Amino acid sequence: MDVGGRPPTLSAPLCRAIAEWLGNTGASVDHFEEADILTRSAFRPVTEEFAGGDGTVRPATLVECTRAYVAESLAAGKDYLVTDALLPFIPSLVAWGHDEGTLVHVMGELARAVEPAQVTVVYVHDDPATALRRAVEREGDAWEDWYVRKLAGSPGTRAVRDLASAAAHLRYEADLTRRLLARTPWHVLGVDVGDLDAQETSAHARRRLVEVLGW
Repeated sequence: MDVGGRPPTLSAPLCRAIAEWLGNTGASVDHFEEADILTRSAFRPVTEEFAGGDGTVRPATLVECTRAYVAESLAAGKDYLVTDALLPFIPSLVAWGHDEGTLVHVMGELARAVEPAQVTVVYVHDDPATALRRAVEREGDAWEDWYVRKLAGSPGTRAVRDLASAAAHLRYEADLTRRLLARTPWHVLGVDVGDLDAQETSAHARRRLVEVLGW
């Protein structure tokens, strides 16, 4: 189960809440936080490739590392893998300049790589401009500068120059992601945050997941 969304600040609290909720049922849960891609052994090739070249990773490396992660987790007896913005790597692939045809191919490879695991993507969405303003209010002006520079410094997102253009890019990316996810065999649960607070968002997502999990 992957919890992702745009803007990226939305997924971490919900991912944590879902992992805790599933763990409280007695299930064996692996909570894969976004930063864990830098430390998990299955993703060591990703870290090495990113650090050793031009700050990008080959799509084939992402696919093979995902395959390894799922395989080792199943071998360890995990009931649920709850990952924070891991699959399907679209924000990174877009930032690295890959076109939609490449993304379609990668999505197909990922769908095969995670078998026999059943995948549910909880895709959290909020109006990008609103969410970015909230993030700046919460994190401060330094965060805004960092985020704009981060996007502007990547080949696929160089058109970003301020918060408004960042919001426009996130709208495009969200539409692209939903379109590509619709092509996969995965369950996709859209969660529109709107005026919901963190607890309300979590409760809404849990209700939807109960239906998917067949509880």
